[in-house]
Amino acid sequence: MEVIYGLLPGMLLLGLVGVAVFFWAVRSGQYDDMEGAANRVLLDDDEPQNPVREADVKPEQDKSHDDKSD
Repeated sequence: MEVIYGLLPGMLLLGLVGVAVFFWAVRSGQYDDMEGAANRVLLDDDEPQNPVREADVKPEQDKSHDDKSD
C-alpha cells in the first residue's frame, strides 16, 4: 500500500507531461495536414532517384571520322 503513495504522484506527473506535450504539438502545427502525408505516399516521382548528369557521361567518340590519311 505504501508503494501507491509514491506511484500515484508519479503517474499524475507523467500524465500531465503527456497532456502538455500533446497541447504543444497541436499549437506548433503538427496535426494541421493529416491527409497530406497519406496522399504523398501514393504519388509517383517523375524524376529517377539517381539522375545521370551530362557531366558524368563521357561523350562517345565519333567513329565515322578516322584520322588516317590515304
